[in-house]
Amino acid sequence: MSTEASPDATPSPPEALRLLFLGDVVGEPGRKAVATLLPVLKEELAVDFAIVNGENAAGGRGITPKIAIGLMRAGAAVITTGDHIWDQKEIIPFMIDEPRLLRPINYPGSPPGQGSIVLETKKGRVGVINLQGRVFMKEGMENPFSRIAEVVQEMRRETPVILVDFHAEATSEKVAMGWHLDGLVSAVIGTHTHVPTADERLLPKGTAYQSDAGMCGPMESVIGSEVQPVLERFHTALPTKFGVGKGPVRVNGVLITVDAHTGRATAIERVARTWHE
Repeated sequence: MSTEASPDATPSPPEALRLLFLGDVVGEPGRKAVATLLPVLKEELAVDFAIVNGENAAGGRGITPKIAIGLMRAGAAVITTGDHIWDQKEIIPFMIDEPRLLRPINYPGSPPGQGSIVLETKKGRVGVINLQGRVFMKEGMENPFSRIAEVVQEMRRETPVILVDFHAEATSEKVAMGWHLDGLVSAVIGTHTHVPTADERLLPKGTAYQSDAGMCGPMESVIGSEVQPVLERFHTALPTKFGVGKGPVRVNGVLITVDAHTGRATAIERVARTWHE
């Protein structure tokens, strides 16, 4: 019996890979919310692969080994970070042995850890790249536009499915990066500002884009920090210690559907849930 398909046979639809990305986790409230909701979201949204930005998971600044392990146990396949990655010093030796915790690829020199990774899923390989902007950010970072080009070129030899977490302040820099990588990666998702933007879209060549995924942090706050100390800083311009806010947590992220064979995104939608302890 012939195993060839007849000329009139309907071709099989491309296999869809569903990627869930959650924005910056802020402090203990954000950690608890993600630990509770990530497993639920993965089942509810039929997620194949989850990425979480852990930039502010330790008291609002950086991440510790214990916290990173907790986020992975909750279902994060990869943890991305940003400009606060070195704030908790015990993370440095941990990063050397844990490739799933990323730091931005464009730190100068040879910093600990790595900025990209490719992991296997049941539907194929997924690559994740952590990148940091330069506009209104820490000085000394390598040019993200030139640095990302060589990393993407190398990663595409392993997989066409690539998500970039672009940790940056300026919206213009983020939008420019989306256009820079259109057709080369599956998604460019911004982090750092903690405020979700309403500009999610598919770019012409098949890259999903959103300027900022928002945060997983307390709603009664100023981008995650307690309100009163922040107001005091604005009123007086004097140094003020910011603690993490409390109360209900908003878990913000984005769900991206990708053709597992071509790496082209076919859909992108914002994800938001409120969690009460």
